[in-house]
Amino acid sequence: MPASIALSNLTLSAPDGRVLLSNIDFNFTPERTGLVGRNGVGKTTLLDLIAGRRTPQSGAVSVQGRIGMLHQTVQMAPDECVIDLFDARHTLAALRRAEQGLAATEELADVDWTLDTRIAAALARVGLNDVLDAPLAMLSGGQATRARLAALTFAQPDFLLLDEPTNNLDRAGRKAVIELLADWRHGAIIVSHDREMLETMDAIVELTSLEARRYGGNWSQYRARKAIELSAARHDLADAEKRVAEIDRKARQTTERQARKDGAGAKKSAKGDMPRIAAGLRRDRSEDTGGEKARLAERRRTQALELATAARQRIEVLQPFSVQLPSIHLPASRMVLRIEAADAGYTADAPILRDLTFSISGPERVAITGPNGAGKTTLLKLVSGGLTAVRGSVEVMTRFAMFDQAVSLLDASASILDNFRRINPDAGENACRAALARFMFRADAALQTVASLSGGQLLRAGLACVLGGVRPPPLLILDEPTNHLDIESMEVVEAGLRAYDGALLVVSHDETFLEAIAITRRFELASWR
Repeated sequence: MPASIALSNLTLSAPDGRVLLSNIDFNFTPERTGLVGRNGVGKTTLLDLIAGRRTPQSGAVSVQGRIGMLHQTVQMAPDECVIDLFDARHTLAALRRAEQGLAATEELADVDWTLDTRIAAALARVGLNDVLDAPLAMLSGGQATRARLAALTFAQPDFLLLDEPTNNLDRAGRKAVIELLADWRHGAIIVSHDREMLETMDAIVELTSLEARRYGGNWSQYRARKAIELSAARHDLADAEKRVAEIDRKARQTTERQARKDGAGAKKSAKGDMPRIAAGLRRDRSEDTGGEKARLAERRRTQALELATAARQRIEVLQPFSVQLPSIHLPASRMVLRIEAADAGYTADAPILRDLTFSISGPERVAITGPNGAGKTTLLKLVSGGLTAVRGSVEVMTRFAMFDQAVSLLDASASILDNFRRINPDAGENACRAALARFMFRADAALQTVASLSGGQLLRAGLACVLGGVRPPPLLILDEPTNHLDIESMEVVEAGLRAYDGALLVVSHDETFLEAIAITRRFELASWR
C-alpha cells in the first residue's frame, strides 16, 4: 500500500481550552510539503499527532508507512554520541574489530562493510565531517540538529516530520539542510518559516483552525496564488459595494415614487372624487405594496452587506501589510557609528573580537554575517553598550534602538500603549493611537500587556513604539529578529523596516529577510578575524 497520512475529522484543544484544530480532514501524500500558518495555530501539535505523541479530542490519524521525526528540542544522555543517532555503535565496533582481525567468526556473518562509509557520507551531506564518535553534548545546537537530520534521512523513512529544522543554524548549516531536503524523494511534512527552504517544496499546506488547504508548488507559487485570491476578494468587495449602492438608489426612487403617488391619491380623496371606501382600500394596498417592497429591498441590502463584509475580511487576511513612517532625513555623509581597532569579549584575556575597525555612514543598511561563534551578537552588544571594548574605541554618534530577541526595550509588565507613551513622551493620545493602529494594534489591542504577546506581536509592538513616534531614532540594531516568527509576522516586520529610512545594523541568517529589507552592505566577521 502506498505511503500516506490521513486526518479524519480531527479536533484538538490547547490546555487552556482554546480550540487549535476543528474537524480537519486532509490527506498527505509522499511529497515534500511545507506546513505554514500563524504561530499558535497548531502546526507542531499536528506533527505530534501524526507521530503518535499526542491524542486528539476527536477524530483519527491514519499512517501508512514509516515515520521519522525531528524535534525542536531533544534531551540527550551525557554519553550519547553521533554514532548512536544511527543506532550503529555495536555494528561499527564489530566492523572495527574485524578490520583489526579481532572479530569472532559469528560477528562477521551480518557485518555491513560499507556502513561507516555510508554514515560518513550522510553526515557530509549536512556539512559535518569527522564527528561520528563525537559526544552530542560537545556539538553546537546547530551541529546536533544537522546530525539528527542526517540520521533520519539515512534511515529512509516514508515520511519525515520536521519542526523548524533550520532554526538557529548559521548560513552554512541552513544551506546544507536546504540542499539535503531539496534532494529528498520521499514524503516530508516540514513546519518552517524559512522561505528559502519553502522554495524547494512540492506543495504548501496552509493550516488554520478550520481547515488544512493545499497549494501545489513552492512558496513563490503559493504567494502568487494568494495574490490571485486577494485580487478576487477585492473584485468581490467592489461588486458587493456596488450592489449595496444600487439597492439604496432604487429604494430611494421607490420611496419617492410612492410618496408622489400617495400625495396624488390624498389630493384626489380630499377633493371628494373618490368614494371613502375605495380611497381606504387604495391606501391599504399602497401600504401593503410599499411595505413588501421595503422588506424585499432590506433583505437584498442585508445580503449585499454580508457579501461585502465577507470580502472585506478576506482582504484583511490576504492583504500584505504596509506602513508609512516619518522620514529620518539622515544625510549620507553623517557618521552614525565608528569602531576603531577594538578588542571585545566577555573576559579581558580572551576577546572574541580583535582589532575590529568598522563604521556606518548615513542611511546604510548593514548585515553582520559569519558562522555561529564568530562574534556577531558580541558586536551588537559592543555597539549598544552592553559590552565595553577592552582596547580601541567605539563611538555611536546618534540616537539608536536595540532590538534583541526578547525586545527588552519594552516593559513587559506594561501595556503596548503605556510603552509607547514612555518611549514617546511628547505624543498626544490621538497620535499614540494612530501610530499603534498603523502597526495593527487598534482599539483594545493597544491595551494588551507586553508579557501576553506572541513573538511576532512582541517585535511588531517594539517597532510600533520606536518607529511610530514623531522622531524615530536614526539607527536601529536588530539581533536575529525573525527567529521564531511565523511568516505573516516576518512580512509585517519587513514592511516596517522597508518604510524606515534610517541606518540599520542587522544580524540574521535569513537571506530572504535580508533581501526583503534591502540590505546595502555586508560585513563578514569570519574574514575579519
